[in-house]
Amino acid sequence: MPAPEIVLDWRGLPDRLRGCAVAIGNFDGVHIGHLAVLRAAHAARPDLPLAALTFEPHPREHFRPEDPPFRLTLLPAKARALGAAGARILYAVRFDAALAALEAEEFVEQVLHRGIAARHLACGADFAFGRRRGGDVAFLGRAAEARGIGLSVVPHVADAAGPISSSRIRRALQDGYPDRAAAMLGRHWEICGIVSHGDKRGRLLGFPTANIPLDGHLEPARGVYAVRVRLPDGRVADGVANIGRRPTVDGTELRVEAHLFDFSGDLYGQEIGVGLVAYLRPERRFASLEDLRAQIAADSAAARAALAAAGPAAGC
Repeated sequence: MPAPEIVLDWRGLPDRLRGCAVAIGNFDGVHIGHLAVLRAAHAARPDLPLAALTFEPHPREHFRPEDPPFRLTLLPAKARALGAAGARILYAVRFDAALAALEAEEFVEQVLHRGIAARHLACGADFAFGRRRGGDVAFLGRAAEARGIGLSVVPHVADAAGPISSSRIRRALQDGYPDRAAAMLGRHWEICGIVSHGDKRGRLLGFPTANIPLDGHLEPARGVYAVRVRLPDGRVADGVANIGRRPTVDGTELRVEAHLFDFSGDLYGQEIGVGLVAYLRPERRFASLEDLRAQIAADSAAARAALAAAGPAAGC
């Protein structure tokens, strides 16, 4: 599926970008609960273009800017995941002081009705919006009906541990369980970034790495992972990656260093996505570079085994 067209301003839109069936929410991670909302929007009005409406930055980043990074998906990755699920348009509504001050009624009238001219909406059962989260799904239903807009409210999607949520996925990743996160996401969680030049130490050790910063992503458990890496041309390469500060070489920057198996090519300046498949061990300091080299070889073997057990790559 092609990526959806990203719309950054809901005002003054041409007709081709209005009048959709719209799934609405933060969609951080685009997990299987979010996908149920998207499917509900399409099922209710399959005759309409399918769109999603989200907020950028995430409202929590606006209200609590001092918090450490927590995002599961930044906007490009969110767009890819929603596009893969069928969304053709992504309204990335700017969340700023002006939007935060809009009363719920004003949000429905100005953004949903006059702005994007939504003809059907779908949201989760706990969706809240407007100034001080003054609008809930009951309010949205009344306000939408008054404007001739349909509404589908989607119950929580749950597994044996309870309702699936972005918060649960974050905890699973921070605790070192990328497999549990993947079960809730419906795919491996990936960290996306532009490959940058490092100190070339991996190459000297015989294990060249593609290095990307965490940037605004959530920091998962530090350590070594079996990974599947989405390459710029769409191929997926198996590998092993360290997430952390590289204590053996006195590293200070928190970053992802991925060694791709059986790969040769220049990735500098290009975006890759490092999908976490299995957590192998915590990050630790080694007495020498030779000890580190031996451990990387062992980690590579462990990663190959974990990836073989996980089965063929189905994309990140």
